[in-house]
Amino acid sequence: MNNTKLSVEAIKDGTVIDHIPAGQGLAILRQFKLLSYGSAVTVGFNLPSQSTGHKDIIKIAGVHLDDHAANRLALFAPNATVNDIEHFDVVHKRALTLPATISEVFRCPNNNCASHGEPVRSRFYVRQSQGHTKLQCHYCEKTFARESVTEA
Repeated sequence: MNNTKLSVEAIKDGTVIDHIPAGQGLAILRQFKLLSYGSAVTVGFNLPSQSTGHKDIIKIAGVHLDDHAANRLALFAPNATVNDIEHFDVVHKRALTLPATISEVFRCPNNNCASHGEPVRSRFYVRQSQGHTKLQCHYCEKTFARESVTEA
């Protein structure tokens, strides 16, 4: 007898974002407005993971993310995978790659930056340095660790 049981129910069609670092699921739901689609969303927090110990997972019924939207997730969950589901089967599994730029997601930590006092969209250039993600502001040109840049 097989005692294996899914912690989060399977979906027939849609998207599964798997291997999200534990605790980042809510930030991804909020930042990517995943509840605004009007579709059923199932979220699992602190689920067991063989590779990382614990993970979050998000399942969105009836919604498929394009490559651009999926890769934006890499700023929150660089090792996540985005799986397209059709008829309960994974038909496409994508590993994420960091985008070259990101707009309107983060706020520049530099209080003297033009993005604080002017009606402009935030914009950062994304860089990898020694395994860490860095964001360089388009306006003030200062570079910050991803963790020090807050959501807009």
